[in-house]
Amino acid sequence: MKSLKTLSINDLEFEKCGGLLPVIVQDYETGRVLTLAYANREAVEKTIETGYAHFFRRSHGRVMMKGETSGNIQEVVDILVDCDHDALLYLVKPRGPACHLGEETCFHNKLEMKRRDG
Repeated sequence: MKSLKTLSINDLEFEKCGGLLPVIVQDYETGRVLTLAYANREAVEKTIETGYAHFFRRSHGRVMMKGETSGNIQEVVDILVDCDHDALLYLVKPRGPACHLGEETCFHNKLEMKRRDG
């Protein structure tokens, strides 16, 4: 396995994604996927500057720090970039639930699938 290559914010492909990169948020200690959010350049810059997760909140039309209203902040330990430079993985230490419904993770529902025999 090759070692990680260090990139700068200028290497990210914001334009390819209409200005918003998808961000997978994962608990640094447990490996559990907490949520999927979106970040524009400003949100990534604020995350890097502060060490706390910032996202572009589409419902509010602006950049907000995760937990700004709930107090459930996410300290960012590391940021990984995918091979196409158009998606991010935030490894975080969460302080409180990630989901606005109070669940630990936003992925607390399961989609029914048909079972295949054989």
